[in-house]
Amino acid sequence: MADSVSKVSYFSMAISSKAGEGVKVLSVLADGGVNLLAFTGFPRGQRAQVDFIPADAKKFVSVAKKAGWAVNPKKTGFLIQGKDRTGALLDGLQKLADAGIKVTAMDAVVGGDGRYGALLWVKPEDVAKTAKLLGAK
Repeated sequence: MADSVSKVSYFSMAISSKAGEGVKVLSVLADGGVNLLAFTGFPRGQRAQVDFIPADAKKFVSVAKKAGWAVNPKKTGFLIQGKDRTGALLDGLQKLADAGIKVTAMDAVVGGDGRYGALLWVKPEDVAKTAKLLGAK
């Protein structure tokens, strides 16, 4: 499927959907030395949901707690990185489909220099099997 697949910790929380709120959140994390492997934000009702995949989950939790954020409990996802090529994700996704594992969500993007990255989520009961099928670290 890819050059590398890693299990990652994923956190989410709701914030105001006002302009600049994402900047405030990201600034707190940057000031706390939290490196993010991925970040997404999108509208959810009258608020916004922001999702974090930190390089160091313990540091993220510490900074979030100090900031007084109501972060949802940690979940597990997969970070997939590799050489960009046509159909790069197909083999792994086919393995999951053949095993009857439904992908809950997925985001993928070209990273430049011929590389791509993707985030993939499955139901908690499918994490171990997914890790084995994809050869996750």
